[in-house]
Amino acid sequence: MSQLQIVIVTPETTMLDQAVDSITLPLVDGEAGVLPGHAPMIGRLGPGELRTRTGQTEARYYVDGGFVQIEKNVVSVLTGRSMSADKIDVIAAREALAAAEKKPSDKPELADLKQKAISQAKAQIRMAEKV
Repeated sequence: MSQLQIVIVTPETTMLDQAVDSITLPLVDGEAGVLPGHAPMIGRLGPGELRTRTGQTEARYYVDGGFVQIEKNVVSVLTGRSMSADKIDVIAAREALAAAEKKPSDKPELADLKQKAISQAKAQIRMAEKV
């Protein structure tokens, strides 16, 4: 069976660049599974859990939203922030959630920023509690 190449890039670094058997992506409208031979695609990521599987080994990563491109068995993820699930600080995520909930939302653009911050913090908390 052929494999996929996953590349996760943040503004600071290339966080991951490896061959895997399958990938599950957190799109804004639900999860998407990717296997070798997947049709070309560009999608918008939501904050959440990106999973890779190689054999019987599963790896979990938090991504802060962003974009994904799939072409010729290469899955390129561009995100503002990414980390291994075991590196998530649940206390910091809970503090970020509390701070986000206190943000003003009296204008549409402020409401959008507030909701994004809440979604990101909740996704981190969910992932940290699974570990």
